Amino acid sequence: MKICVCGKGGSGKSTVTSLLAATLRSRGERVLVVDSDESNTGLYWMLGLDEPPSPLMELAGGKKNIQRALRAGFTAEGAYQEKPVLARDQLHTDDLPPGYIRWKEGIGLVCIGKIHQALEGCACPMGVLSREFLRKLRTDDDEVVVVDMEAGVEHFGRGVETSVDTVVVVVEPSLESVCLAERIAELTSGAGAKFAGAVLNKVGSEEAMEQLGEALKRRRVAVLSTIPFRREFLQAGLEGRRLDAAPVAGELQSLLDSILTVAGTNASD
Repeated sequence: MKICVCGKGGSGKSTVTSLLAATLRSRGERVLVVDSDESNTGLYWMLGLDEPPSPLMELAGGKKNIQRALRAGFTAEGAYQEKPVLARDQLHTDDLPPGYIRWKEGIGLVCIGKIHQALEGCACPMGVLSREFLRKLRTDDDEVVVVDMEAGVEHFGRGVETSVDTVVVVVEPSLESVCLAERIAELTSGAGAKFAGAVLNKVGSEEAMEQLGEALKRRRVAVLSTIPFRREFLQAGLEGRRLDAAPVAGELQSLLDSILTVAGTNASD
């Protein structure tokens, strides 16, 4: 199963992704996290890794090679002739060369690519690579993929969600985040994926949780679970340390149960 985590920039997508991965692992699943956010660079340390994997963009030969591959139809011809791994019709995590996937206690991390300098150009080739990688990626019965998407909704235009099973949106206490959740719910159905609902994040009070819940209910967006504001997460973020899911274990188990119910899988068995 492939779970896509979307939301507004700064809402906590990477935090929820890493906590969700830890929860899946606690249930015995083999977890692959796909970092598809071209700007946020902190996901690797949230998972406890000392350094990120080499980006798949390098394995594909860079942005220009991706553009040529588009014209070649992502086949083994032309631009992909010397890239046999990504040219395959189907991929498994074990097919990736060393260095392009890093593991920590049963959780693997793959990075699509990052924007590192000014005037580097748009992120469209990264979006295309995300879509193609996820489309070809095959999971085993005990394996779940969690995708940390870029902020906003531009990835829907690139068709990334056509290659996942279900979409979760992270909502922080702001009207902008609530409105974006409504838009993501609408776009998900058009992409052919199932919209699981929203997880409320960084909620500081019962009142804020109720207000967010009511605002989402008016927009027909179901609330799956709530992750309260935790000072430990803030401190870990400042120090670049691994996130500990234990303080919100109950909320995460509830979130995962809800996602699996909507997705119609028995991965939680």
